[in-house]
Amino acid sequence: MGRIAFYAPMKPPTHPTPSGDRQMARALMAALGDVELVSELRLYEGKGDAAMQSTLQQHAIAEAERLIATGKNWQAWVTYHNYYKAPDIIGPLVSRALDIPYIQIESTRSPKRLNGPWAQFAALSEAAADHADLIFYFTDRDQFALKQHKPANQILIKLHPFLALENLPPAAALTNKTILTVAMLRSGDKLASFEIIAKALPLLTTPDWQLKIAGDGPARDDIKALFAPFKAQVTLLGQLDQSGLNAAYHGAAIFLWPGINEAFGMVYLEAQAAGLPVVAQDRFGVRDVVHPDGLAAQNLGPKALAQSLDALLQSPEMRQSRGHTARAFIAENHLLNSARKTLLNGIRKTLIIRS
Repeated sequence: MGRIAFYAPMKPPTHPTPSGDRQMARALMAALGDVELVSELRLYEGKGDAAMQSTLQQHAIAEAERLIATGKNWQAWVTYHNYYKAPDIIGPLVSRALDIPYIQIESTRSPKRLNGPWAQFAALSEAAADHADLIFYFTDRDQFALKQHKPANQILIKLHPFLALENLPPAAALTNKTILTVAMLRSGDKLASFEIIAKALPLLTTPDWQLKIAGDGPARDDIKALFAPFKAQVTLLGQLDQSGLNAAYHGAAIFLWPGINEAFGMVYLEAQAAGLPVVAQDRFGVRDVVHPDGLAAQNLGPKALAQSLDALLQSPEMRQSRGHTARAFIAENHLLNSARKTLLNGIRKTLIIRS
């Protein structure tokens, strides 16, 4: 199979700000192998500004014309994360001009956005999804919408979210009472998850627990204030590089994150790979990447999270058992080799159909 053109309109894998989106883009490039990042143009527009959407569309058209003019002999075009706030405008234009297969990974259908402040971008996102020969989807929720709206000849394939690792890292010892949370400190859904944690902690009956929060962002002061009543029992670690994150996972005994409106959450994969039992809410997206043992009933709110945490804090045997199960779950479904096989087999199938 020849070289693949790769593009991520939401956030290029070279972007300086860490995020699950950037991490997934990098993992995909590692899995695809002979791949070229063909553009770093970011098409994300988060405010519903129609004028900015028009400006970004013009930039995208110019970028597509530049790429078409290079006349590169790519075998296929792969776009990661096409949705109404960051549509792939470039890929459909280039793939059509060069007559190569157009493939998407994590494409979200949002027909309800065709009216409103993102109408222009939503239409472009839907058009890009319509143009795709093949779409790999990560979650069952995405699959439902993709099936509803797919063109007759479009192929849909399940791709488990994955870590760019061939093998599992060393397992955490799980011998302390340290709870770890890893997330960007920002308003909206992230802050809402932090608020649930702040309501769960006072319900714990186990003494001597510690919560460590890794991450940074514009809502840092709000989140610091949220946990101020817990004093020394809660520590904000700030933004950590991958080495620092690995150390945080391996120094903890439990991973905690409710997961409000998470697409899926790479941190769940990292935590389970390190052998941490997870405590999360049973939500769309989260259940695609967390072993069922780690899912607490969403309708019971902070109380269910506190009960799950207490059970793990009070039982070293349960922590070890759940941690072992979590590692086996990641090894089977969420590492590089299985993702590579799914991706390359799907792309080869598409190339054969197109030939």
